[in-house]
Amino acid sequence: MPGAARSTARKADFAELLYYICELPLERIRYTTSHPREFTQRLIGAHAELPQLAPPRPPAGAIRIRPRARRLKRGYSALEYRSIARRLQRARAGISLSSDFIVGFPGETDGDFEATLKLAGDIGFDASFSFLYSPRPGTPAAELPDPTPKGREAAAAAAPPSAAGAQARSISEAMVGTTQRVLVEGFSKKTETEVSGRTGNNRVVNFPGRAISFIHSPK
Repeated sequence: MPGAARSTARKADFAELLYYICELPLERIRYTTSHPREFTQRLIGAHAELPQLAPPRPPAGAIRIRPRARRLKRGYSALEYRSIARRLQRARAGISLSSDFIVGFPGETDGDFEATLKLAGDIGFDASFSFLYSPRPGTPAAELPDPTPKGREAAAAAAPPSAAGAQARSISEAMVGTTQRVLVEGFSKKTETEVSGRTGNNRVVNFPGRAISFIHSPK
């Protein structure tokens, strides 16, 4: 057991749980997300020490300016978010990061949006998922004026995925000719003469082979 990673306290945190889970005979572990406020150095250390852990997907949202971050109740700043990403990248070479973005939050300016794109570019996300803001009844934001033109929102929403797509292509091209460990998930959607699986950085790979029987769901 890694001495620095194990806690002597009665309650285990998420990083501690991951260490215990990785003692099981599992090929790969992927968790959906972890809020930046809870992305501790111990959790980052787990990604450095546990090869079974797949790259994380820390949520971003609207984080690049403090006033708007307060309105979104994010509880962290762009600087803190950037620090988490940098520490993860130092902990595991070649780690692939993805994130979510909210576009068109009430009061968003063109400058705000450009700052978001700059942050995404600086971090170098492998993938991003953008969502147009929509008010939710009962939330404080639902009462805020929303002067952002819907046309600009739609155009802006496509920008982060487009930027991440270029980064993803660059990463994929660098993987050509390398040997990757692929976790087979089933038959290829195109043909049953090939199987389909994912690399550690979540690339879908199809290759000739026969999936073991319990993977193949009966039609």
